[in-house]
Amino acid sequence: MSVFWSNTEVQLIVADYFNMLMAELKGEDYSKAAHRRALLPLLANRTDGSVEFKHQNISAVLVELGQPYIKGYLPRFNYQQILKEAVINYLNQNLSIENQFKLFAEKEIVIPKMGIDFLRFVTEAPKGNKIYEPKATYRRNPIKVNYLEKEQRNRNLGFLGEELVMEYEKWQLLKLGKENYADQVRWVSKEDGDGAGFDILSRNLNGTDKYIEVKTTKLSKETPIFFSKNELDFSLEQSQNFHLYRLFNFEKKAQMFTRNGALNEICNSVPISFKGYF
Repeated sequence: MSVFWSNTEVQLIVADYFNMLMAELKGEDYSKAAHRRALLPLLANRTDGSVEFKHQNISAVLVELGQPYIKGYLPRFNYQQILKEAVINYLNQNLSIENQFKLFAEKEIVIPKMGIDFLRFVTEAPKGNKIYEPKATYRRNPIKVNYLEKEQRNRNLGFLGEELVMEYEKWQLLKLGKENYADQVRWVSKEDGDGAGFDILSRNLNGTDKYIEVKTTKLSKETPIFFSKNELDFSLEQSQNFHLYRLFNFEKKAQMFTRNGALNEICNSVPISFKGYF
């Protein structure tokens, strides 16, 4: 078995990945195992594990391009450049895919009010993943919009995520016997607007202020977040009491992990825009 994948193999697995991704974004049922069984005879004696790893590499390429990916294939960023070229070429040849990306980012969702077990709601944060900061080179990215960032800015999704965190935070304080603190939890972004640098004002168990920034996605917990200079500055000023609440898998089975500290310390932050004065 060859270590390196040939151009033909890469093109085959990229096409198969996008067939699954389109089905997932449309809400259609499909079987990853069935796709893999159909693909393996076309490859150079690859194992199930190598195919799975390559699918995860494709997810990583899409994340770097700012596009949605298959939730079940968590991004792995150590991939061959030939794979990124194949993904870009596929997108160039299938520009209608962007319609599904746009719908993914912009559509309104409705989350059932029942069925969320707060006892199992919080899970571990993702383990560290080595991310390679992109170099300043020309990219032939056929899709100009970062639909991962656009999804995060979806008002409907953001509102529902913050609403759920409000319910959880009050539930948590009540469970710990802090009824008076639960009554003081405020939805700052809703009441005062988005300029505060955080979304929800709660209380630590010692009574001090607890600043919560909520980021919500329908994808997996490895999906990158996007934050403003204002949010970063506030998290630096209030690092001891600043908390990121990251909601994921929101549309199907919402869960959350939390991190405490300044935003540039609790994740691998990469600057993507600057302001220039003259």
